Amino acid sequence: MPRFRGGMRLMHRLLHGIRQALQSPSRTTRTAVVLGRLLGAAFLLCFATGLYSHFLQNPLPWMTFPTRPTWLYQLTQGVHITAGLVCLPLILGKLYAVYPELFRTPPITGLRSLLERASIALLVAASLVEIAIGLLNTYQWYRLFPFPFRQTHFALSFVIIGSLAIHIAVKLDLIALHWRRPAAGVEAAAPAPAAAVGAVTPAAAGAATRAPARRGDAGRGVTGRVFAWIDRTPAPRSPRVSRRGFLTTIGVASATLVALTAGQSFRPLDALTVFAPRKPGVGPGGLPVNRTAAAARVTETARAGDWALTVMAGGSSRALSLADLRSLPQHTVSLPIACVEGWSQLAEWQGVRVKDLLALVGSPASVRVRVRSLEQGSLYAMSELEPEFVRDDLTLIALRLNGHVLDLDHGYPARLIAPARPGVLQTKWLSTVEVIG
Repeated sequence: MPRFRGGMRLMHRLLHGIRQALQSPSRTTRTAVVLGRLLGAAFLLCFATGLYSHFLQNPLPWMTFPTRPTWLYQLTQGVHITAGLVCLPLILGKLYAVYPELFRTPPITGLRSLLERASIALLVAASLVEIAIGLLNTYQWYRLFPFPFRQTHFALSFVIIGSLAIHIAVKLDLIALHWRRPAAGVEAAAPAPAAAVGAVTPAAAGAATRAPARRGDAGRGVTGRVFAWIDRTPAPRSPRVSRRGFLTTIGVASATLVALTAGQSFRPLDALTVFAPRKPGVGPGGLPVNRTAAAARVTETARAGDWALTVMAGGSSRALSLADLRSLPQHTVSLPIACVEGWSQLAEWQGVRVKDLLALVGSPASVRVRVRSLEQGSLYAMSELEPEFVRDDLTLIALRLNGHVLDLDHGYPARLIAPARPGVLQTKWLSTVEVIG
């Protein structure tokens, strides 16, 4: 019998502790709104920058893109990756703030609650999958995906934005009510919905448990009596973490993620880079490499003595050996390599302007051009240049990097380099340059 009573007391303390945890002062509508608007802003940043990256790689016929500033894609993709990482602590904090509401009974009371529950389920599930596969993509762990990453990542972004829009529409009245910091006493007079499902304020809980409980006060049924037993003793303690402390924790976690990863995109934070898969300055010629020549299976063809770059326009074509390319006017430009995984680095490139090559076969510069790689069977063995890139003086067939002949892993004997484009479109190990329209 003493053991039984001891076990019941232990169970009582445990259940009481869990109930006290649900009464955290950070679980209010105001907290949920504050985190929600930060999360919404992060989602919109990711969506906008992701669309820009997508259409750079898959442009519609009428689209044109800016070529200045040259670091534009470096900025947009760096923001995309960084904002995506920040979404993780924000969404976890948001779930913590509304946790009691997720177990409200009855779960569905009408069309509005159905839309609310469905939008939350879609938003949370799609967001966590999107963040997870995006993070794995930065490390190029593609084999873990039983689905095509690009198409899935793109489709999920619309699911997230759509479910977010529905959720905002359903909760718009509460969002508007709690958008601004309430005056003193307002929130106590009009508690958040979480208070209606058990997350009462500590002061109210204390007053209730300090008063002697009467048998008639207990809730009806087994559940009501269990909760009355849990609340009876011991007296509730003050919350361990205040609302301000909770928000500070979320802020510190977000800032830490940014500081430890953003150095791959923003050079001032390079010294703090710990988690980023690429580090500026590390690699052949002081530049990181995403895909090696060995992985692309071009080590022999790229070194072949009879290699030539074929330039074609209409019925005219010309094959240029490496010596021929080196004999043409050489130009030096400073452009960043900015990859979709988020890392980027400025480098000095030297080579022949694309528009000068086209002039050799009688083509103007205001055309679309397709470049092909020696690599076979890869999604990025070919890329296309819109006219704004073709006629740009900074768009080169590069032969040298940072004052040295291109390393094999950087695209020897010749590669494309153009301003404000993703690294996956800066095709390496070139074989042909063809005017297509």
